[in-house]
Amino acid sequence: MSIGRRLLGKGIAAAGGLAIPGLLAGEAQAQRGQDTLRLVFRDAVPNIDPYFNSQRTGLILGHQAWDGLVHRDPESFRVVPALATEWRWVNPLLLEFTLRQGVKFHDGSDFTAKDAAYTINTVSKPETRVATPSNYAWIDRAEADGDFKLRLHLKRPTPAALDYLALVTPIWPQAYRERVGAEGYSRAPIGTGPYRITKFDVASGVEYERFDGYYAGGPKGRPAIRRITVRFVTDAATELTELLAQRVDWIWNMNPDQVANVNRIPFLTTLRQESMRIGYLSLDAAGRSGDTPMKNLKVRQAVWHALDRKTIAEKLVSGGSRVPVAPCYPSQFGCNADAAIQYDYNPEKAKQLLAEAGYPNGFDIELTSYVQPRQWSEAVQSYLQAVGIRARLNLLQVAAQIQRAWRGELAMSMGSWGSYSINDVSAILPNFFGNTNDDYARDETLQRLLVEGGSSADEAVRNAAYSAAIKRITEQAYWVPLHTYVNTYAFNRQLDFKAFPDELPRFYLAKWK
Repeated sequence: MSIGRRLLGKGIAAAGGLAIPGLLAGEAQAQRGQDTLRLVFRDAVPNIDPYFNSQRTGLILGHQAWDGLVHRDPESFRVVPALATEWRWVNPLLLEFTLRQGVKFHDGSDFTAKDAAYTINTVSKPETRVATPSNYAWIDRAEADGDFKLRLHLKRPTPAALDYLALVTPIWPQAYRERVGAEGYSRAPIGTGPYRITKFDVASGVEYERFDGYYAGGPKGRPAIRRITVRFVTDAATELTELLAQRVDWIWNMNPDQVANVNRIPFLTTLRQESMRIGYLSLDAAGRSGDTPMKNLKVRQAVWHALDRKTIAEKLVSGGSRVPVAPCYPSQFGCNADAAIQYDYNPEKAKQLLAEAGYPNGFDIELTSYVQPRQWSEAVQSYLQAVGIRARLNLLQVAAQIQRAWRGELAMSMGSWGSYSINDVSAILPNFFGNTNDDYARDETLQRLLVEGGSSADEAVRNAAYSAAIKRITEQAYWVPLHTYVNTYAFNRQLDFKAFPDELPRFYLAKWK
């Protein structure tokens, strides 16, 4: 039997185990009467401030409570006004903004250009140690000109600047944050968004209440639902159990094997949507974790040939998942698939390469992963073991794996990256290959190419640099793009919820039917 068929069998067995004792008796009790939406997420965020976590859950939680200077429309991807009403490029290194008047922070204080300049200048400094420095490495400085004018100076031309400002640059209140300090702010944050955070506990969750002072004309609008509660759980089984027991109203990224079963429950429904997130396998070519076999190019090439990524995408992830040819999402600017070296699924070739590298009998290695459902990690483990790479699977929580990755401890690790939903390769390639905490290649030639691609407003120059970078990444087999993600949502049928391709649930748009 092929590995692919064995994996399918596992999935079918898993799907058959959905038990729903007593849940069909009586109608579901929605939270309409309490005007509360109850959510659950599988990965707790160590810091609710969006600048200090790189988790998708953190981005989602922050998006409900903070606004940036501009906003990206989820339907058209067009950048529209938010805290700024107008902007113009004075030259390729200078953006000028006219800011909205009458905006209040959640504590009732006024938003001004000083808050925007303070935020931008703080997060762009290396000593601030934000979670993803590459998101702000293009910023030189910001200057307030009175209360409602802001000048943003760039270190280099950055065509995607407005996307970064829309998606990953929420504005802090200067006076409040300076008074309570960074730690105090993370415990009791305030922003200008449509919801205000009334409670945050790293171990248990977050509570929100609608901010009735949200500014007129704000791009997110006035939420229909007054309160949101968020709880953190540790695993997918608990998450699904909570939904079935009607203790929560919404979950996401459940095992797609369960979709048909969940849809048979009268009070629940599901929704699937491909996102910009891609799954990946990072290989320690630089030897940050020690004298690992991954330092050998032939071993890394063997890993690529060992994986039947097409079967993983189509049969396990399913729902329209694709195998990215290049190490980026296909729609991103600069994601040139034609530049990528391609590797077919060829277990015999993988074994041959391992023998040539000096490992005719294979080797043992740790494979860390936070990817759920666990069958996806087990699939990669099975394919590797079939060619002699005996991977010991170590499933971790997201935050724990990120910490180990940043300490340089991971010889081989699985994860996913959503590029903060920014449709430009500058939101993915520099994070993994730009001499950052996540860079396990440490390739100076590659780093120079990424700087070149990120330092020009000329599309031809950018494309040429990024194409050369993609060729080198794939030629050196540094990092394996496994599949695109297809988000699987399950929620109460009485909830009007819409999903978007940018993988950013907008609960401020949800309402009870």
